[in-house]
Amino acid sequence: MRTTKSQGQSWKSMKMHFKIINLKLIQAEVKHLIFDLGGVIINLNTKLTIQAFSEITGKSIDETMDFAHSHPIFPAYEKGEVESAEFRSVIRSISHHPLADEAIDLAWNAMILDLPTDRTDLLETLKGTYDIFLLSNTNHIHMDKVNQVRVDSGVRPFDLLFQKDYYSHLMGKRKPDTEIFDQVLSENNLNPTETVFFDDNVDNIKGAAQLGIQTVHVTSPQVMMDYFNGQ
Repeated sequence: MRTTKSQGQSWKSMKMHFKIINLKLIQAEVKHLIFDLGGVIINLNTKLTIQAFSEITGKSIDETMDFAHSHPIFPAYEKGEVESAEFRSVIRSISHHPLADEAIDLAWNAMILDLPTDRTDLLETLKGTYDIFLLSNTNHIHMDKVNQVRVDSGVRPFDLLFQKDYYSHLMGKRKPDTEIFDQVLSENNLNPTETVFFDDNVDNIKGAAQLGIQTVHVTSPQVMMDYFNGQ
């Protein structure tokens, strides 16, 4: 396959950007990078799930948000303390409708959007110099959807992209609890002062900072790319 002049220029420009990636990290003596998944690597919009659950349960948006923020089923599911079947049963109990598994999963996964390959290309580049890790609060239903999006995007499995990928529902821990960060640090012999953590949730950022980990709050999809491009 031939490369057009514009494609060649685009790749040359990308390589020039990657040459300055290390400047901030070298200055900070960083050796290890830990990335959140949703809202950092893969695009996420939680409002879409709130809207979808409101529609299938017949509850208002405010009622649905209150439920999502207060019911213990959500952190329990993220920590792997309940199975997907029990999670779905709770959703059915508040809807008073015999919702199909597929309808619940579709609403729950509505927040998961696309996986921009410029971010995974960046990770591939970073892996040549730094130890990179994935640390995600997630669950079985979401990971089935995430892996579908990953495959559709032509991205290789996360356990090959990262030195190690960590998921809350398999660890029995979740961010922002310091225990989950401590496990990643200890299992990989990471010095927290030589580690940078990227997350879109400010509480998770604060949890990591309690252990002395350097942090970057990803407040928009472009923050991570701009950070590594020296902007």
